[in-house]
Amino acid sequence: MQYNVAQLLKGPTGGRRRYEIKEDIEYLDRELVPLRPLVGAITLTRTSQGILVQGKLRTVLQTDCRRCLEPCQVAVVIELEEEFHPVVAIAESPIDELLEEGDDDALRIDAHHVLDLSEVIRQQLWLVLPMDALCRPDCAGLCPTCGGNRNLGECQCEAAPVDPRWAALQALITEEQEP
Repeated sequence: MQYNVAQLLKGPTGGRRRYEIKEDIEYLDRELVPLRPLVGAITLTRTSQGILVQGKLRTVLQTDCRRCLEPCQVAVVIELEEEFHPVVAIAESPIDELLEEGDDDALRIDAHHVLDLSEVIRQQLWLVLPMDALCRPDCAGLCPTCGGNRNLGECQCEAAPVDPRWAALQALITEEQEP
C-alpha cells in the first residue's frame, strides 16, 4: 500500500486525494491471518508539515477462541488518522519544521516521495484484534481435567473427588437439582 505523493506535496495545503482500497494483506505479518482482503477508503490531505492520512478500512482475521482454542473469524474495522512527514523537501513546496521528539519511522515519506501505509495498518490490525474472541457465543470451552473440547461433546473423564469439607454444600446443590 504505497502511494507516490510528490504532486500532493507540491500542491497547496488542503489539497486532497481519495483512494478506494481492496488489498490482499497476507504479507503484512506472519502471525496475522487475514481471511478477506482489506477494503475501504482513505483520504490523503496535504498539511503544512506533510500528508494526513484518514480512512476507515475493514477485513476479517482468523484468531483463536479464548475458551476452546479453536480457530475463529473476527471482523475488524480500522480507523486511520496519521500524519506522515517527508524525509526530503520538494524545492518549491514549503514544509513547516518538525519537532524531533516522537519521530516514528513508520510515519515517514521516503526520499522518492512514497508514502507506505503497510506498517501503520499492521500495527492497527494488532490493536483492534480482540483478546476475547469466541468461536460462538455459547462456546463450552475445554474440560479442566482432561482438556477435551466440550463443544464436541461431554468428556468421559472421572470427576475429581469432593473435598469432605465441602460435602455438605455439594449435597445442597444435588437437592436443588432433583425435582
